[in-house]
Amino acid sequence: MKRRIYFDHNATTPLDSQVLEVMLPYLKEEFGNPSSVHSFGQRTRQAIEQAREIVAKFLNAQEVNEIVFTSGGTESNNFAIKGISYANREKGNHLIISSIEHHAVLNVCQYLEKQGFQVTYLPVDKYGRVNPLDIEKAIKPETILVTIMHANNEVGTIQPISEIGQLLRRINQQRVTSHQSPIYFHTDAVQTVGKVKVDVQELNVDLLSLSAHKFYGPKGIGALYIRKGTRIHSLLQGGHHEKNRRAGTENVAGIVGLAEACKLAISEMDKEATKLLFLRKKLEEGINKKIPYAHSNGHPEERLPNTVNFSFEGLEGESLILSLDFEGIAASTGSACTSGSLEPSHILLAMGVPAEIAQGSIRFSLGRDNTEEEIDYLLEILPKTVSRLRSMSPLWEDKLKSLKR
Repeated sequence: MKRRIYFDHNATTPLDSQVLEVMLPYLKEEFGNPSSVHSFGQRTRQAIEQAREIVAKFLNAQEVNEIVFTSGGTESNNFAIKGISYANREKGNHLIISSIEHHAVLNVCQYLEKQGFQVTYLPVDKYGRVNPLDIEKAIKPETILVTIMHANNEVGTIQPISEIGQLLRRINQQRVTSHQSPIYFHTDAVQTVGKVKVDVQELNVDLLSLSAHKFYGPKGIGALYIRKGTRIHSLLQGGHHEKNRRAGTENVAGIVGLAEACKLAISEMDKEATKLLFLRKKLEEGINKKIPYAHSNGHPEERLPNTVNFSFEGLEGESLILSLDFEGIAASTGSACTSGSLEPSHILLAMGVPAEIAQGSIRFSLGRDNTEEEIDYLLEILPKTVSRLRSMSPLWEDKLKSLKR
């Protein structure tokens, strides 16, 4: 039987057995609608509110009701960005984002541009980091929202969110004295929650998006942290669910699963990060040693402990992914949400990686069940696969010709 090794945890993670165990009763006997007043409904309502307390504590939210449950990261990002934009439109129409955001942010902002909003797309450095000074320069009297992802899904670079938040708080203090509206600060933390410490007070954010399936919880459930006092419109209209902020009968089993995933992360995160950093270093050193013309992408230090991204000159990333899959190894060329796209990664292009090199990129995102033996197997298969693909690639022929000149 062919071995199966999973190195695509930034796309999704397997559901932890302990998470599934706590979810099962709410998929079977505890089926009541949380809005019902009878005992069936009140038991599921209690489960939701207990889960809300767990998630609020996990993020260090000051109040439990600052947590709103959603269907996942995409809805949370839409809720935050559209909700702030629509609620504050009479006070301003300018948004600031980075050029390397996930499409769940980029496409929302492009949609708002068609409705008359202005969006500034900030550059990043060669490591994928935003300069807080660029944010300060981009601010206008009409600015109402800044949204910068906490860590990038493709290269793992962690942004200086706390520093940006401090900057915006200082600017907001000045705006209050001049009777201007505040600038709200949102971060897409889908890739960081459960992997590194995420404290909304330390990050100085007003809104934060997360998704359970990125840290061993179920798909189809996420949350949006909304700091008390934030002026925001609801994205969905309907019933009075989630304190009138998110209409729709709650996904009780998913919410319970999300809370359990948070509890597991609290106990496992530090130990897991140490292990993943060891495996990441071993993988990176092996690639650099065994494969010529391989370029590491992302910040050398300010990066998720599990994420490795390399560009291999002279080949196409999609071919490499398919070849590795044939050997039982799952990896990706980048975001699962853009899988199948023939265009080079907009993230790598924004970081200054040439298009012909960016198209030969691959991401390995490690998880808690990966082993050193699996890294050894990857380092055995990967060099041979890259060499074989290069031998058939006109891109590699062009590279060899350029070296001879």
